[in-house]
Order: sequence, then structure tokens, then C-alpha cells
Amino acid sequence: MNRTLGVIVAAALAVTAVPAWAQTVLKVRPFGDLKTIDPMVTSDYMVRNHGYMIYDTLFAQNEKGTIKPQMVESFATAPDGLTWTFVLRDDLKFHDGAAVTAADVVASLKRWGQLDGLGQQLTAHTASLEAVDARTVKLTLKDRWGLVLEALGKPSSMVPFIMPERIAKTPTNEAVKDPIGSGPFMMKRDEWSPGSRVVYVKAPTYVPRREPPSGLAGGKVANVDRVEWVIIPDAQTALNALQAGEIDIFEEIPPDMMTLLKGNAKVGIAKLAALQGVMRLNQAIPPFNNAKLRQAILHLVDQEQTLRAYVDDASLYTSCPSFYMCDSPYFTDAGWPKPDAAKAKQLVKESGYDGSPIVLLDATETALHPQTLVVAQAMRDIGLNVDYQAMDWPTLSTRRANKNPIAQGGWSAFMSGPAAPDMFEPVGHLALRSNCEKAWFGWPCDEAIEKLRAEFTMIPDLDGRKANARAVQLRAVETVPYVPVGQFYLVRGYRKDLTGLLSAGIPVYWSVGRGR
Repeated sequence: MNRTLGVIVAAALAVTAVPAWAQTVLKVRPFGDLKTIDPMVTSDYMVRNHGYMIYDTLFAQNEKGTIKPQMVESFATAPDGLTWTFVLRDDLKFHDGAAVTAADVVASLKRWGQLDGLGQQLTAHTASLEAVDARTVKLTLKDRWGLVLEALGKPSSMVPFIMPERIAKTPTNEAVKDPIGSGPFMMKRDEWSPGSRVVYVKAPTYVPRREPPSGLAGGKVANVDRVEWVIIPDAQTALNALQAGEIDIFEEIPPDMMTLLKGNAKVGIAKLAALQGVMRLNQAIPPFNNAKLRQAILHLVDQEQTLRAYVDDASLYTSCPSFYMCDSPYFTDAGWPKPDAAKAKQLVKESGYDGSPIVLLDATETALHPQTLVVAQAMRDIGLNVDYQAMDWPTLSTRRANKNPIAQGGWSAFMSGPAAPDMFEPVGHLALRSNCEKAWFGWPCDEAIEKLRAEFTMIPDLDGRKANARAVQLRAVETVPYVPVGQFYLVRGYRKDLTGLLSAGIPVYWSVGRGR
């Protein structure tokens, strides 16, 4: 038996040494299903959440949004700001028992840097990224770039997770197939059943940081032996399971179901981080390759109307006339049009729209479903030929990668709900990125926005960055890379005997345990 196989077997035995009847199990109904295990090839949040289970990051954001070391023990910056040195903790191991090395970090960051928007910016400013020794990574920049730690501690899609070098060298047009990481949990690949269940077990190789957990930073202590993601598509069935104690957490409870839990003393409700509702328009094919038609949708959408289709509780939504989150320091309403159906109809006429089908994809189990229905009807009211197609989120997340014409399975628009960290400022912004084929699904292409985004990273002061963000917004009002449909909060239901639930903006399950 070779060394690597021996370590894997030993780790498996360590996990199974606890008899099944004695294992502590956390059962979670996530908001969707897991279809791939590679968090670098898709912005799907289910895959991101999977990544947080099995991988770790060099840096992480705490609950105040401050970037803190995670896998890094120490780091230093040269006086000229061009050379960064990172030293890894000496107790880092992958789930197969191999030590995490600087070579693993370099390979992981190089792969991430090809696929993520902020990673692409960092890569463009990088002269070299190298392993100095087993625990030391040196990053040398071409010029002084101001977002190094923000990039390495990026909390949401795409997250710079660290993988073994052999896995990180997988070509970017292929998904990794081996779920070996160095995080607090290990994936039980043999128990993964898409559409039914995903299973993780406590990683015996993981040594958490000594600090208490805070947001996505600090000590990631696995307080349960096993976490099961139970895929329950029907919300009412999931709600019944939560009330009966058959599951412990129900992520993303529909607001109209919250009143059904108020009389249950064993179930709690918690408001999670804000999302921005996004209507993404496909600029790669007609008809939304026409800027006038995209402008029509921007003028058409009434955020208050679309948000109230999802929830009437004003504490759970915000109309936000901006491409940035309302609580972002870069928020601006510059150039934002008021909802005006007559103006939208006029823009449709000016666009020369010929009545061709507009294929609108709708994931009916998500929070964006009611908003999709409202906007679909508004589009019909101004004369657009809407081909509404209902499906589940996994199907939509696969379909949206299709760049073919409508007749060959292509699409025109869909709605999604990126998390606040992905919509906060111009560079890391998931949906403002307009670098053509490298952009998020919908593939907007605009040199002016890309030039402004690159300039943002070189501006040293907040006022200068705010001015840049305003300029990006004014340009985006013209090009319309997407249409915001408002901000809203997701709600989590949980059994009250749970302890250690974190409010990290992203559903993570380290620290969670059961009360005695």
C-alpha cells in the first residue's frame, strides 16, 4: 500500500470509528441542488457553499468585513508595495494527509486568476507568483495595485479556494472531479446522490485557527460528525420536515411560510444577508444585443412592484436605484431612470424590435420566481413576445451557459440573486464586469466600463474611488449589462436546539452543534 492511499484509508477509519448511532448529524435543506464540485467553473452559489465545506482560503472576511489571515500565518509587504510574501501555517493538511504547500497555493491562485473577475484583475497586475519554499509564497506586482488582500479574501463567487496542485492544474475548461481539500469537512463522494443528498463528514486532518469564529474568518471548528444536505424541492414538504425535526435547518424559507412557524417553540427564524435581484440579459445573441431594447427593460422594471411580489414585509426588502448595494460606500443613484412603462415602450419602438421570441428562463423554486412572473407580464404589456420557460435551478444554471441562438437552445434573460459581497464595488462586481467572453453569463462587452474598472484599482483614496464608481454607473445605465430588480433578505429556519449558528452572509456549518 502506497503512502497516500494509506493516509486516505487511515482518515476514513478515523471518521468511521464513531459508530453510526453515536454520530452527531446536522441535516440541512439547502436552497438548491449540487450538480458539480468545482467552485471555479461556475458562479452557482450551491457550488460556492460546497467549496466552503471542503476547502480553506488564504484570507477571509470577518463579521465586520475586515480581511483576516486564514491559512496564512504571517505576511509582509515591501515598502514599494510591489512584493508580497505570505507564510502558511505549519499545521495545514489536505484530506489525504499531504501537507499544504506553497506550490498548491500558486497553482490554485493561477487557476482562479483565469476565471474570476477580481482574479483576472490581480493576474493582469502580476509580474510573478512563485513558491519560495514549502511554506512561503511570493507575489510580485508590475505596479502598485490596491486590492491584493481584498482579492485573496474575496468571500463569494469565485472564491480563491486552495486545492492540491495536481487538482488545481486541471484545465479551466474542465471541472475538477476530485473533492480533496483542506477544510473542516470532507465530502463523502460515494454518498453523493444528485437530486437527493450530499454528505460531508468531519475532517480528522483539519486544525482550526485558535481565534473564535467571526463571519468567514477565525476558527472553523466542526462540532458535528456529519452534515447532510437533504434535497427537498417542495418548500411545504421542507417546512413540514423542519417542524417535525426531520431536518435541522431550512435555508431560504419563502416569506409567506414564515407565519406558519410563529407558533412552534422549537423552531427559530433568522434574517440572513441581503441579495440583489438581477435580471441578466443575453447580449451574445438577438434581441438583447440591442442596447435600446436593454434600456427599455431598465426603464420598465419597478423594483417596489417586483419585490412585493416576493414579500410584503418592508423589513425584508429595499428598492435600490443603483447597480451597487444600498449600504455600499460606492452607492450612487446617478443617472437612474424612474419606472416608466410609456418610455420603455418608446425605447422598444426605437430599437426596431421585430417581435422575435424572448426566452425568459425561470427557476420556479427560487426567491426570484415571483419577480420573474411580474417582469414577464410587464414585458408582454409593452409588446414584447415573451417565451416563458419554467425549470428548476440546476437546469437553469446549466442552460445559461448556452451561447447558441434561440432556435438551438439559447436564451434571452434569467433572474438570479447574487450576494451583497458580489455587488459592492466595480471591480469585484459580478454583473457589471463587461469583458466579453470572460464576463458572467450574458457576456456584456464594453471597453469603457472595463477601463474604469481597471482604473478603480489604482485609485488610493475613497473619494476618488467613489467618483470612479459613479462613472461606471453612468456608463452602465447606457449599456445595461443587467437590470437590478431590488434588494431583499433571505430567511433561515432552524431548530432551536442548535448552537453556534453563524451569520456570515453565506451558509456555513462549522461551529454549529447541538445543545445538551
